[in-house]
Amino acid sequence: MRRSLLTLLLAFSLLAGALGQEPQRPAGAQQQDEADDADVVRISTNLVQVDAVVTDKDGRQVTDLRPEEVEVLEDDRPQKITNFTYVSTGAPAPQPVASSPPAPSSPAAAAPPVRLKREQVRRTIALVVDDLGMSFESTAFVRRALKNFVDTQMQPDDLVAIIRTSAGVGALQQFTSDRRQLYAAIERVRWYPMGRGSISAFAPIERDDLALHANSAQERAADLARAAQDARRESEEEFSQSREEFFAVGTLGAVGFVVRSLGDLPGRKSVLLFSDGFLLFGKNKTRVRNDSGGGGRPGVKGEGASTIQNARVLESLRRLTDEANRASVVIYTMDSRGLQTLTTNAQDSTSDYSPAQLEQRLFDRSQNFFDTQSGLEYMARLTGGFAIRNANDLGRGIRSVLDDQSGYYLIGYRPDESTFDASGGRGKFHKVTLNVKRAGLRVRSRSGFYGVADDEARQLKRASGDNFLAALTSPFSANEVNVRLTTLFGHDRQAGSVVYSMLHVDGRDLTFKEEADGWRVATIDVAAYTFGDYGNAIDSFTRTHTVRARDDAYRSILEDGLVYTLNVPVKKPGAYQLRVAVRDAATRRVGSASQFIEVPNVDDNRLTLSGLVVTGLDPKKADAQVEGSEPIEPQAGPSVRRLRAGMTLRYTYTIYNAQPDRTTRQPQLQTQVRMFRDGRELYTGKPLAYEMGDQPDPKHLKAGGRIQLGRDAQPGEYILQVVVTDLLANKKRNVASQWIDFEIIK
Repeated sequence: MRRSLLTLLLAFSLLAGALGQEPQRPAGAQQQDEADDADVVRISTNLVQVDAVVTDKDGRQVTDLRPEEVEVLEDDRPQKITNFTYVSTGAPAPQPVASSPPAPSSPAAAAPPVRLKREQVRRTIALVVDDLGMSFESTAFVRRALKNFVDTQMQPDDLVAIIRTSAGVGALQQFTSDRRQLYAAIERVRWYPMGRGSISAFAPIERDDLALHANSAQERAADLARAAQDARRESEEEFSQSREEFFAVGTLGAVGFVVRSLGDLPGRKSVLLFSDGFLLFGKNKTRVRNDSGGGGRPGVKGEGASTIQNARVLESLRRLTDEANRASVVIYTMDSRGLQTLTTNAQDSTSDYSPAQLEQRLFDRSQNFFDTQSGLEYMARLTGGFAIRNANDLGRGIRSVLDDQSGYYLIGYRPDESTFDASGGRGKFHKVTLNVKRAGLRVRSRSGFYGVADDEARQLKRASGDNFLAALTSPFSANEVNVRLTTLFGHDRQAGSVVYSMLHVDGRDLTFKEEADGWRVATIDVAAYTFGDYGNAIDSFTRTHTVRARDDAYRSILEDGLVYTLNVPVKKPGAYQLRVAVRDAATRRVGSASQFIEVPNVDDNRLTLSGLVVTGLDPKKADAQVEGSEPIEPQAGPSVRRLRAGMTLRYTYTIYNAQPDRTTRQPQLQTQVRMFRDGRELYTGKPLAYEMGDQPDPKHLKAGGRIQLGRDAQPGEYILQVVVTDLLANKKRNVASQWIDFEIIK
């Protein structure tokens, strides 16, 4: 019923005989900061609680307001404030880091990222790039801003995701503090030519083949030509509007997907949408013919009142607003076009147009610019955020968003019975208005909510959706069934690059039904997707398995769990995501996991390492066994990696593309191990010369080692890193590293 973990180890072609390594003892105590885990927005029949930010005329937050200085209105009716507090979310001062041995100087050997615990997270930030509606020029600006954020503005206790609206569910990575993963996401931010964005911020003014420079003898022909051209333009405008609507709805849908997933996290979260805007409001524009001469050219412009121009986009925006409010998500928007002059540029062809015609075209361009900005501003305002526009420094815009997240007021009141009354209030959108009585201050808060309590909304969501599919597509892990995913890169001479994955399922979370003769039976559904660079699924399957066991096998499943293996050939190098969901058929409980892995190009002859396989051995038993056949405790196997203090940690990997000496044909490699805990380097081993032995292929070298864990090693999560240096390779490409996490238990 359960595949032996030892057999699983031997099945991988990347495993090798272990080489000797100096035994060391990791030490050091874990430190963690407690974070406020309070709910933010609540909507219930006895409490409506909203968050608000109050600033002075210079944009600085005001933190000393009193309840009597704030007025709350629901549907223009005053409400009595029952809860009022200011919550500070500013990051704490950095803690001093214990001294450690110097780290390798090569970027390839940079320290592994810290895996944040729930209580350590200070900010959760989703950076959403609307490549469905972004020009080629804007895309370049946004890429630079994102890289600057990761390099200089991201804090160690931030959880960040970079998401493209065009990539579907494959773009929804796990929120991470791993800069390596974020850099890979930035590399995939590219112009989407099928979207609504063009090369530049505005479509160029093109040559008019039916130019209206008619003289009196050609007046009738010009009128006919004008009528045909107007009809063609009207048709093109209708098509353009329909296309704009399609992509705008897609943008809002992608943002809504992120918002719904963020609802699973505590506290206040932020989404920053980079976009060239979308049409929601419009002006009733008319062209008035000037019949005073010049062939009746259009000239004077007339404007009507602001109107809702796109009903489908508005409805999508309303749904998004309600979801953001209930998930305690603040949406900020940034116009990625920056500051525009709105005049003619080098791409415009204006020679065929009269001054009045050119003026009309430039007016249309300006009007479209302001209308698309209004959509972004309206979206941000409804959720308590703000819009950043007409700014070329996108990095500064991101900084203003982060500053705005430093704190907020929580303001609550007891709603009237009519708010959720079935006779009228239920399902209705109730407008919430906050007014500050102190002069010179501004307040930003939620615009309102639908008359459905949070508990009921969650029940409706569960009843209407498939939690199995939701767990598979969510950027966060489901934990009703505890699962652990380990994904490793390897390369086979015949098959090429392969992603090896091991999924461990906690047997205690499965429902076993007792049958005759002592048999226990459980049914599980397993679904897995592997997504490529652009969110495309390159491999997927959904299967149902029946697990039957009794006696020792059943007890072993409960104690050690099940191990499910997945091997996915990868044809092209790049960044990939594997997502797996497991559902217990009897209870419908779901567990999921996701892992990012970057597959290098082994064929480019650059020094590369496979993934690390880590196991834990009982040192007393290991000393009495032949190398390669030591008994492995299931929980200390490569899929779980829970090692007891005092165990021997064994790690194995493969070195690809080592450069052989021209005379001896032997490589000259140095290997080094480093160990980390909570971002602190506990140990750096001495560089050791690698001995190839009688291995026939210097391009595929087996390597590994052992580390003796001290019996007094502190329980907690650790990271093991291996750094390999090729002394014969080019210095710019002569270092490679790989790391993996493991846990020490008592």
